[in-house]
Amino acid sequence: MYIVVVGAGRIGFNLAQKLIQDKHTVTVIEKDKVRAEGVSQNLNAMVIQGDGCEPRYLEDAQVRRADVIAAVTADDEDNLIICQLAKEVFGVRRTVARVNNPRNEHVFNELGVDVPVNATTIIAKIIEEEVSFEDVINLMTFKRGKLALVRVDLTNESPAVGRYVKDIKIPENSVLVSIVRGESVIVPKGETVLQKGDDVIALTTIENEKQLLDQLMGNTE
Repeated sequence: MYIVVVGAGRIGFNLAQKLIQDKHTVTVIEKDKVRAEGVSQNLNAMVIQGDGCEPRYLEDAQVRRADVIAAVTADDEDNLIICQLAKEVFGVRRTVARVNNPRNEHVFNELGVDVPVNATTIIAKIIEEEVSFEDVINLMTFKRGKLALVRVDLTNESPAVGRYVKDIKIPENSVLVSIVRGESVIVPKGETVLQKGDDVIALTTIENEKQLLDQLMGNTE
């Protein structure tokens, strides 16, 4: 994929570095001249020194052909403007934005950012997951609250235990993303048999979430 990363602070630099390691083509836009020069010396990526809120620098990055733009500056207003420009002016299909202030997350959702990433919320979910005795945890919602990523812990009572994935009636617009089994991560296939203690990660629409959980956990009323 071709990905444009706007903001080359610690988060932006590490993100760009990881994407390059994963064989993606990356362009970085950074406003600070010294930081931009440092990034260009340490990353195998095109680095543009300029303000990502200005369309000319997005043009220089050929953002029209980007699969994703990730706005990860330390300023929520800048990240929102960058994503709106990318989507509305340049037609970028997928926008990801760093949310620095958790109070602003609903604004990003309302204004059409595809994936607002609120580090505070994610950390809280990780802590919640580690200490929780709940069988179901909602890890994240996105697409303005229309999709949910959930984690389901299969117990003895789960009707899905002992069954092939292909035999489970997964509702429309839902998918089992992965199964965490002990130290292993399994990509579920039709012949995969679910086991007690599996942590199933699933993606579903909000309206089908209960139906999916019923299939995995039994009646959730």
